[in-house]
Amino acid sequence: MEASLAAPHYAASAQGLIIAEAIALPFSVAKLLMLVGWVYACLYTIQHLQFNPLVPERARTLANVAGLFLGPILYLFLLITDSIFNYSGVETGFVGRLKDGVQTGITKLKSLESSSKSTREILLLHSSGKEIREVYGGEKIAKEDRQILSLTDNIIFDALAEQASDILIDPKDDSTYSVRLRVDGMLRTVQQIDFEQCQAVINSIKAVSGMDISEKRRPQDGAFSAKTAERGFSFRVASAGVMHGEKLSIRVLNFNAGSTKLESVGLSNIQLKTIKDYLLKPSGMILLCGPTGCGKTTTLYAMLNEIDLFSRNVITVEDPIECVIPDASQIEINQRADITFAKSLRSILRQDPDVICVGEIRDEETASIALRASQTGHLVMATIHSSSNASALMRLMDLGVSPLLIASGLNLLVSQRLVRKLCENCRQPAKLTEKQIECFKKNNVNYSNLCSAGGCDFCNSTGYKGRTAIGDIMIVDTNLKNAIADSKLPVEEMRSKGDQKGITNMRKEGLKKVFAGITSLEELQRVTG
Repeated sequence: MEASLAAPHYAASAQGLIIAEAIALPFSVAKLLMLVGWVYACLYTIQHLQFNPLVPERARTLANVAGLFLGPILYLFLLITDSIFNYSGVETGFVGRLKDGVQTGITKLKSLESSSKSTREILLLHSSGKEIREVYGGEKIAKEDRQILSLTDNIIFDALAEQASDILIDPKDDSTYSVRLRVDGMLRTVQQIDFEQCQAVINSIKAVSGMDISEKRRPQDGAFSAKTAERGFSFRVASAGVMHGEKLSIRVLNFNAGSTKLESVGLSNIQLKTIKDYLLKPSGMILLCGPTGCGKTTTLYAMLNEIDLFSRNVITVEDPIECVIPDASQIEINQRADITFAKSLRSILRQDPDVICVGEIRDEETASIALRASQTGHLVMATIHSSSNASALMRLMDLGVSPLLIASGLNLLVSQRLVRKLCENCRQPAKLTEKQIECFKKNNVNYSNLCSAGGCDFCNSTGYKGRTAIGDIMIVDTNLKNAIADSKLPVEEMRSKGDQKGITNMRKEGLKKVFAGITSLEELQRVTG
């Protein structure tokens, strides 16, 4: 019985052995892999020997044949032999020269890596498209100049990383320059540089901006651009001779403005609806008011983004063009070429525009042409420097514009300020006094979300990150138009009461953001007074 059971098992085992012997490989897999690896190593060696200075020209054919058999062993042998023959007779000895060679190689590698890293981070470009190192002579730049250009790159790159709007380089005394950045509207010193070194940095920025580096007293203007791995930037540069040396002011133009939506500016829903309603009108002027740095241009671009650029012919006149709008015709002011706002506006009117955007109203001629265009079937958007909507009306009159022209062309005035937003990472509940709590309770105000600034690494210990707008809107209705046209507006009363009313309206909008935990009472007080 046991024999009969073992027989099939033995037969199966014998059959398995026969099959295994039939499919057994006639070679070793490991040896095959080693052979393939050696062949690739030989080919790699031949590739390096072909153009290697260690091998004489007449012996390269023989070296290639030998490389097919010896592979990397031949290359290593030649390297050691050459090192011995070249360095053994030198006073420092073979080991010393080899050590020096290794150190030199490491130094060059670090220098190359640093240069490559700097190039990858940012490229400063002349208006002609040349990179700053090409302006300095390309590859033949001295070591000192390379250090200066690297320092210049770092200053600009750090400013972009901090999202600064301005870079100020000015002499602190006879031996030191300070570099300050304006971030979220506030200036802070980021570094101090040796006088002579910073003079060289200023010269490098002036050179790439197309300015005269030999002129240090007369004010100059220039511009340059920069490219990072993410996107491009544009800069305006102004220099002036001051006590202890030369001051440089660099404005970082806001390229993000072209993608800004009106809803993200920070205006209230009622204000947004009013602006959008007037943007749909076929004619009239919308005037943006405010001091320098209050975000007028960003809001202007956000308003342009609300317009259907495919069905309406949009032409802009800017100084300079801060961002490109693909479906709009943009004209840049150039005083040297005698391209002014007034002359550009005259030519625009012959190009069948539906919407005209004026970067800034600076004189009576520009204001008059823009207002007349708003009367002849064009929607005109413009900015003007003033403290409030009422002051904007007075400013137009001060420029010499006819009150009748103002009344017939102007539809809407928008005045705004920017307040810093509390940092999301470190904002903390505000510490209120009993008097403040009593006042809030008396006015039925919910102050539970009231917060104050903290300070962390994310916001550079300022407690704030980013800014938002608070605005005041004045609709030029029929009653106001009649008062302006009849010159019945008391100018001085309009200046004082108008400014006070505008600030009050802005403060009300700001308080809404304070109680929503977006900004703080201290920040609102700083901006609105």
